[in-house]
Amino acid sequence: MFKGAITAIVTPFRMNGELDEGALRNLVEFQIKGKIDGIVPCGTTGESPTLTYEEHDKVIEIVIDAAKGKMPVIAGTGSNSAEEAIEMTKHAEDAGADASMQVCPYYNKPTQEGLFRHFSAIAKAVDIPLIIYNIQGRTAVNMDTSTLARLAKEHSNIVGVKEGSGNIAQMMDVIKELPKNFAVLSGDDNFTLPLMALGGKGVISVASNIIPREMHDLTEYALKGNFEKARQMHFRLLPLFKGIFIETNPIPIKAALAMKGLIKESYRLPMCEMKPENREKLRRILKDLKII
Repeated sequence: MFKGAITAIVTPFRMNGELDEGALRNLVEFQIKGKIDGIVPCGTTGESPTLTYEEHDKVIEIVIDAAKGKMPVIAGTGSNSAEEAIEMTKHAEDAGADASMQVCPYYNKPTQEGLFRHFSAIAKAVDIPLIIYNIQGRTAVNMDTSTLARLAKEHSNIVGVKEGSGNIAQMMDVIKELPKNFAVLSGDDNFTLPLMALGGKGVISVASNIIPREMHDLTEYALKGNFEKARQMHFRLLPLFKGIFIETNPIPIKAALAMKGLIKESYRLPMCEMKPENREKLRRILKDLKII
């Protein structure tokens, strides 16, 4: 179920800051037409820290409804509080989510034993599959491969990891040490091809917000072992992979989607619009790739 290109979808807002349900539904339809392999609402790219609890639940419900069962919906329901994560994950499960993405607890910097107990508590509380999101750059804690292996052994519904460590050596260890059916997914578009060449299953992608078909095709080539085609696509798209991180995600990808006319360019503080010079760099990349 969890392979290929999976979109960490943005949360569109109206210019007055309210959730734009119509735009969100249109984005999901754009993903369906682009043959995307899955959608993650309410992740980092979805600006989940600025959503109210009610909005968080509503975004997940909208995406599930709009996806129409045509691809897995992996609800972002992680928290640095196990109790809060359980509550949100139970809601996602009841709403019909196919799985949940659980970020490593942020700010409180748990030990490896604390990480194990946190994710164990969530895994015991729900039946849907869980994908761990390991991204030390945002959480201040890295999950050791041994901790991840322990969790996968103890809990059959912990089925994958979004590897956002940026550490290719760690990614290799995870692929080597975890069971073959454990889904190791890149958390960075740049690392999609290298990770898949090592045995990874795909990517939870930012770029696929605006190029879903291209990311689907790239990962499909890699899954089928056609690494020459995948490599050609990787290098063609590399300027975009870099450009959408020219400032903090999801600022550039929302700006790109607005340039394409898919959403209004609206953020919630502390996210704000790009610097003019960076916006121009991004616009040139999009034009060069004929995305706009």
